[in-house]
Amino acid sequence: MPKVLFADFDFPDIDIERGLFAAAGVELATAQCRNDAELIAAAQGCAAILAQYAPVTERAVAALPALGVISRIGAGFDNIDTDACAKHGVWVANSPDYGVGEVATHALALALAMMRNIVAYNRDIGAGRWHYESSGKLRRATNMTLGIVGLGRIGKRMAHIGRNVFKRVVACDPYIIDGDFPAYVERGNLAEVFAQSDVVSLHVPLNQETRGMIGAPVLAAMTPGSFLVNTARGAVVDVDAALAALDSGTLAGLALDVLPVEPVPADSKLLGHPRVILTPHAAFYSVEAERELRRKAAQNIITFLRTGRPDYVVVAGTRRP
Repeated sequence: MPKVLFADFDFPDIDIERGLFAAAGVELATAQCRNDAELIAAAQGCAAILAQYAPVTERAVAALPALGVISRIGAGFDNIDTDACAKHGVWVANSPDYGVGEVATHALALALAMMRNIVAYNRDIGAGRWHYESSGKLRRATNMTLGIVGLGRIGKRMAHIGRNVFKRVVACDPYIIDGDFPAYVERGNLAEVFAQSDVVSLHVPLNQETRGMIGAPVLAAMTPGSFLVNTARGAVVDVDAALAALDSGTLAGLALDVLPVEPVPADSKLLGHPRVILTPHAAFYSVEAERELRRKAAQNIITFLRTGRPDYVVVAGTRRP
C-alpha cells in the first residue's frame, strides 16, 4: 500500500483527505512540519507529499528517494523548490482553479470598502460621529480606473466583474499575448497601470521577478488618493513602502489579504492604521472552494499513483509510482 504524508494543515479536520485516500487504497500519515528536517523525518518511505505551507527544500527532496510527487494545497507553490524537484525528477502539482471567483470578488469587496469608506464609517459611528463626510469625500466609481497587475484566471475574473463598476480597466501582464486580453481591458506596462489607475489590484504569483515588485518607485507613480489591494502573495508588496505612501497621501487606502509574515505580527504598523483593511488570508475561502481545493490537491496524488502523472502539473518529473 503506497504511503502519503500530509505534511501540514490548518483545517479543523482532514475527513476529506482521509476519505479520498482510503477509497484509493492509500495510507495517509500526518504531521505539522515547519522545516525541512521535520519533513525529511516524517516523509521517510512516502511516495507523495500533500503540503499546505510546509517548506519543501532541495535538501528534503534529495533525502527522499521514494518521493514521486508533491501536491500543493493552493494555486501558488512558492514554498516548494521547483528547480530542485525538476533536478531530482519529482513531480509538482497544485490546485490552480479552485477559488477564482472567491478571490476576485474578495478583491473587489476590499476595493469598494475603501472607496466607499465602509470600515471608516462603521468606526466613526462607533465613536459617536454621524455624518456622510465624517471620513472624507468620496469619488464616483464610474469615473475611476481599475488597474490589474497579473491577468491570469483571477485577474481576468476581476476585470470581468470590475468593468461594470469602473469607467476603465487597464492591466499589465507581459506573459499574455494581446489576443488573450479581453476587449474591455486596455494594456499597459507596470508603470502605466500604476500611473493611470485609481485602484490597483494585484494578482501575480510570487517568484524572483515579483518579490518586492510593488515598492517605493512603483507607488510613487500613482495619483495621490489612490487605493491598493493585494490578494496575491504578501511578499509582492514592500509593506514599509506602502505605509510610507499612505502617510504621504499617495495612497488613500491599503487593503491586504496576504502579508510577508502571517499572522500579522503584534507590533505591525498595519494594525490599527485608520486607512488599512486587513483580512486573514481568506480571499480564497468559501465552503465550496475549500472542498474543491482539498479534493483537487489530494486527487493529484491519487491520479499520479494510478497513472504516473498528476492532474495539474507544475513540474513534470521522471519518477514513477
